[in-house]
Amino acid sequence: MTAASGEATASNMQDTVAPVVEQDVMTPFDFQPRTRLVYGYGVVGRLGALAAELGFRRPLLVADLGLVAAGHVARAERHLVDAGLNVAYFNDFDVNPDTTMVDAGCSVARRDDIDSIIGLGGGSSLDCAKGINLLLTNGGRMEDYRGYGKASRPMLPMIGVPTTAGTGSEAQSYAVIADATTHMKMACGDPKAAFGVAILDPELTLSQPASVTATSGFDAIAHAVESAVTTRRTAMSDCFAREAWRLLNGSFERVLDRPDDLNARAAMHLGAFYGGLAIEQSMLGAAHACANPLTARHQITHGVALAILLPHVVRWNSAAVAPLYRRLLPPTIDDDDDDTGAGDPGERLATRLRALASHAGLPHQLRTEGVVLDDLPQLANDAAQQWTGTFNPRPLTATDAREVYRCAF
Repeated sequence: MTAASGEATASNMQDTVAPVVEQDVMTPFDFQPRTRLVYGYGVVGRLGALAAELGFRRPLLVADLGLVAAGHVARAERHLVDAGLNVAYFNDFDVNPDTTMVDAGCSVARRDDIDSIIGLGGGSSLDCAKGINLLLTNGGRMEDYRGYGKASRPMLPMIGVPTTAGTGSEAQSYAVIADATTHMKMACGDPKAAFGVAILDPELTLSQPASVTATSGFDAIAHAVESAVTTRRTAMSDCFAREAWRLLNGSFERVLDRPDDLNARAAMHLGAFYGGLAIEQSMLGAAHACANPLTARHQITHGVALAILLPHVVRWNSAAVAPLYRRLLPPTIDDDDDDTGAGDPGERLATRLRALASHAGLPHQLRTEGVVLDDLPQLANDAAQQWTGTFNPRPLTATDAREVYRCAF
């Protein structure tokens, strides 16, 4: 990798990094769908019936104030009340929900004696709902659940209703919660934290501002690309990652150009869900590890950080996983006999990712987002401590992370 031109390349490291051997079909996995998917236009109208079917009587509806303003909370309430349910509400949280916000949600849940939880909104609402459920049923602090499988007691039944095509949280058993002091994100997962039902209604995404469509959509794209090449990838995760990429790559520009195109929104919604399923099996990599410190220290929107970083990470990783990247690309006459580098799968994929980000009006340099060169050492140290980085196909050290940041600067 070199930062001389501001572009990440494999350069002389191409000869020293052993390519990953494709052995996905030999990698063992344990796959059990935990979430029932209800998908289609207008299916949010089934929310009350599905909640009643699961035995909900007094659900806590977790939705941020933007969802209240958009009318989604009132619509959900109508369906739930019509089904005979008594609804409690929690909306005192923001993007990137933190430990303090989750604690506040637990206080509301205890006060109102809820017996179930519904997450309505983007990843923030869905993650906050899971975090509340973890603490309400298992006690302790969010920090106690960092990692996976640390909830020892049963959790309340949950329904997830995403209104954005982005995080894929509705398909995962992870809650991503920020530490209120350091602002660093913690991935807290447990099989019991998965939603019992996910309702995917593309019509709900029509209310997204264009900026949210852009940033959440690129987040979903990053999930597909990273989960396709991690050290934990399996034959199962590969199916979901590649289908997620096909849907997202083919629909992202359309949904930006024609916001009322419901077919494009449907493809984005389903693609984000498949990306979440891929993460559940495969996890993520260096782009997410480097993006999280940018959000924590510079408040750069997650999707924006990924748009800046992912093309550089792809170029760097290509020395190890070029055959895996090639599977995401349309075939060419000869991928390897192009001296310009355009035939290299990592370069071709990075170019496509940059084109998608540019179409969305997303920036391509850290310097335009308030980052200065002196920030890079601390950011790199933070990135090297991120759990997601441990699954990257090339080991991510602080030195490597710093070079990624330099290339993106």
